[in-house]
Amino acid sequence: MDLENVVEELKELLETKQYTGLRQKLMELNEADIAAIMEEMEEEEMLKIFRILPKDLAADVFSYMEVENQQFIITSLSERDAANIIDNLMADDATDLLEEMPASVVKKLLSLASPETRRDINHLLRYPEDSAGSIMTVEFVDLKENLTVQNAIERIRMVGVDSETINICYVLDSRRTLIGTVALRYLLLSPPDAVIGDIMHENVISINTMMDQEEVARQFQKYDFTSMPVVDQENRLVGIITVDDVVDILTQEATEDIERMAAIVPSDKPYMRTGIWETWKKRIPWLLLLMVSATFTERIISSAEEALSACVILTAYIPMLMGTGGNAGGQSSGTIIRGLSLEEIEFEDMGKVMWKELRVALLCGLTLFIVCFLKLLFFDHVGVPIAMVICLTLICTLMIAKVVGSVLPMLAQKVGLDPAVMASPFITTIVDALSLIIYFNIATNLLGL
Repeated sequence: MDLENVVEELKELLETKQYTGLRQKLMELNEADIAAIMEEMEEEEMLKIFRILPKDLAADVFSYMEVENQQFIITSLSERDAANIIDNLMADDATDLLEEMPASVVKKLLSLASPETRRDINHLLRYPEDSAGSIMTVEFVDLKENLTVQNAIERIRMVGVDSETINICYVLDSRRTLIGTVALRYLLLSPPDAVIGDIMHENVISINTMMDQEEVARQFQKYDFTSMPVVDQENRLVGIITVDDVVDILTQEATEDIERMAAIVPSDKPYMRTGIWETWKKRIPWLLLLMVSATFTERIISSAEEALSACVILTAYIPMLMGTGGNAGGQSSGTIIRGLSLEEIEFEDMGKVMWKELRVALLCGLTLFIVCFLKLLFFDHVGVPIAMVICLTLICTLMIAKVVGSVLPMLAQKVGLDPAVMASPFITTIVDALSLIIYFNIATNLLGL
């Protein structure tokens, strides 16, 4: 679909007030596409098109829109229409919307919502942020173990329309304890008089309401499910999480890791919708910290001023040594951070990781030693003693950078920090200081400065 052409076509229908044709055109499109089209329009046009949509379709389209546009629409609608949108949203989507809105607006919308919607939203709001309980949906199909297949299918017909998914149904006992699951296809293929308790799958893998959302994503990856039940401390079913929620989690977590690795405080807003001052606030803390920590590098260079003045050419290779060390540390930290997030590496593996990184660093260092030594001799026309100082420093810097880059993320996770915090900028600052200390010590000993 050519989004730009469709937007222009809909705008023309709107300007010429061909509302019947506009509504018919919209009905032919997917909900996600309609949301994308509306977000390419001015606010007035967006609101007009939203009001033209049928109520059920409007709620589906609304769930795909950016939070800022959702807020604009919901506050522009009449109280009755706003309540209808909230009531028709899945509980988890409605909760996400209300969490982003001012308290006065939330209070008003909750007062207009149906008692069932209000109960579901309040239920989700009481769980910690980024926990399984806060992202689950409470719209699911539950069955009793003593139901027959025929009765179960009748129940699915009754409640399935408002459920997030009907592919998997959850079997509960009288205390709402989760005791099994049954797939819709098994119901369709089983005799009508078969009892649910006899055909259900009893080995149920579930998620606790307090589980962190990152761990939730790992569970989905491990078991390759499209939905998973969420239970409380007493194994009572309180909701489900579906794969579309997991995609959102993965996107959010990946964004946070990338921002932390770039020394930026994570933001939950898209770049183009983040203001200048807000962007400044997200970036300046780490820049200040890294600037202050970089003063150690300046002090090390100042302390070696006498040696540098005696052999000025050493100064020219400081950026190369620092840059190579930072790059090497960044390679290790990126690999280890990824391994930690996928649970391929644990803290207990630190010894193995260090031993592996040291051997890799030695191989990389020897390769760079040979290339750099030949370059210094034949292209830069540097003497052998100075070339040896630079190349030996290169090997030592690589070995230290690889160890620091692999160990710091593991230590960070051990003390409860996000390993991504210990990414390239932070590691580069440490490696820069260490590489200079090594450089000047080797130069002093070999050249007698």
